Amino acid sequence: MRVVSRDLESGPGACRMKVCSAGYRRGMDAARGSNVIVEWPDESKEAAQLVLDTYGEPDEATPSQLVWHQRGHWKRIIATRQFWAHDFPAPHHDSVETVIDYRVPPQCCSDLASFDGSVVVERTAGEVSARCHDEQANNLALNLMHDIVIGAKTVAGARDYYAHEFLAARRGHPTPYMDGLDLTPDPDSPDPDERVLSDADLEEAVAEGERRGKG
Repeated sequence: MRVVSRDLESGPGACRMKVCSAGYRRGMDAARGSNVIVEWPDESKEAAQLVLDTYGEPDEATPSQLVWHQRGHWKRIIATRQFWAHDFPAPHHDSVETVIDYRVPPQCCSDLASFDGSVVVERTAGEVSARCHDEQANNLALNLMHDIVIGAKTVAGARDYYAHEFLAARRGHPTPYMDGLDLTPDPDSPDPDERVLSDADLEEAVAEGERRGKG
C-alpha cells in the first residue's frame, strides 16, 4: 500500500508530497515469483519452480503468470498458473512456454499444428513458441519444428522422433534435441504480410459510406 503524507518545504505556504515507499516495496517483494507460486496448483507450481531454479526471479510477476526476458537462448519464458492437459507423447501438463524469433512460412503452419498442438506460430510477430512442462521438452519440440520447416523431417517422422527422445530421457540415454536449440533465432523474423487494399480502395469505400449516410 502506498502512504502519502504532506511535509512542509522551506518557505511560507510551500508543501511537498512525500510517498512512503516501504509498504509499496513490501508489495513488490510479495509479487516476486517465488512468493506468487505458493498459491498455484501443484502441476504449474512444480514447472514454474524449475524455471526459477534455473534463471532466478522473473522480470514480471502477476498472480497468474511469471515472465522472464532474454534468458539463455530464449527471447521470453512464460510460466502460468493455468495448465493444460496434453497427451502427446504421453499424458502430462503444459504450463511453461518458451519463445524464440523465427519466421515460419505460411504453408508450413498446418504441418506444425499437426505435429504438436503446443507449438504456436505467431506469424505477424515473427515468433514461435513451445509450451510444455520444462524447457528441455520445449527444446525438443522447437528443434523438430525447425526440421519440419526445412524439410528434414515429415510430421510423422517428427512425432516418432519426439516419442523416441522422450523415452530416451527416462532411460538415461543421450537426448541431443532436448539439450539445446539446433537452430539460430532470427530477430528479422516479423512478417507483416502483403497489402491487398490500396489507398484509393480505402478512400472510395469511405466516400461510399459517407454518401450512404447522407441518403
